[in-house]
Amino acid sequence: MTAVSTTHLVIADDHPLFRGALREAVASVVASVSIDEVGSFEELTAFLEQNGEVDLVLLDLAMPGISGFSGLIYLRAQYPEIPVVIVSASDDGATIRRSMEFGASGFIPKRFGVETLREAIGKVMNGDIWIPSDVDLSATVDPDMMKLRDRLVTLTPQQVRVLMMLSEGLLNKQIAYELSVSEATIKAHVSAILQKLGVESRTQAVIVAAKISGGQWRQGDTPG
Repeated sequence: MTAVSTTHLVIADDHPLFRGALREAVASVVASVSIDEVGSFEELTAFLEQNGEVDLVLLDLAMPGISGFSGLIYLRAQYPEIPVVIVSASDDGATIRRSMEFGASGFIPKRFGVETLREAIGKVMNGDIWIPSDVDLSATVDPDMMKLRDRLVTLTPQQVRVLMMLSEGLLNKQIAYELSVSEATIKAHVSAILQKLGVESRTQAVIVAAKISGGQWRQGDTPG
């Protein structure tokens, strides 16, 4: 008798009730599924470090530890083999298009009901891309924004994490402590980030990150 393979999904959202709705939708369209839930980006990265065999991540754009597209960029850099579908309340056309440009496998607005969630998840699990039918992915893109995006995606996963922390206003020594590395390592990462983004200061790097994410990165009082 052939064993039935189990599909492994992770729901990353800080709202327990919405995680429950997603779990219900997934369970109704995927025959054999294992579902884990996390409420912060830190929990998600810790989970993925321990459990690499994940078939799909359902990711909120705004949850503790991330804002804007920082989480999506990090996941696509660190785990390119794991599809990521954005499930977000921020569902304007520009946000959806940018999510797809950064490598998302789909975008499901939170305002949709369980039936639409079922349809969207079913298509994604079959290898298709799902976005709302009224969104035109071929709409004109700002060439300057595309240049910024192309620079941002050259960052390594660790550099993305450092940039996320810079955007929160953390100093080098604080980032070094959080990542359990030396301050010299963080200085090297910051130098590489500035070079790749084509900027001269930490503040300018944070501004670039804010532009590419539609202004949704948390910005602290970052020293220049």
